[in-house]
Amino acid sequence: MAMTLRLDDAETDALRKRAEREGRSMQEVARSAVRDYIETRSKRDLLDEVLDDELPRFAEALDRLGR
Repeated sequence: MAMTLRLDDAETDALRKRAEREGRSMQEVARSAVRDYIETRSKRDLLDEVLDDELPRFAEALDRLGR
């Protein structure tokens, strides 16, 4: 699916410079950034879920360690 990404002048300039440095197209750099963002957020969300599930089990022990 295609989409339009609107960037301001500063963002466009920064993206263009990054793409030139890497010898890639602006589209390739932007798509890579989106993939990295999704992967990072997905890992963070998974960690948050695990912590939400597991921390209550260890709340008393963690409380004692914090004293």
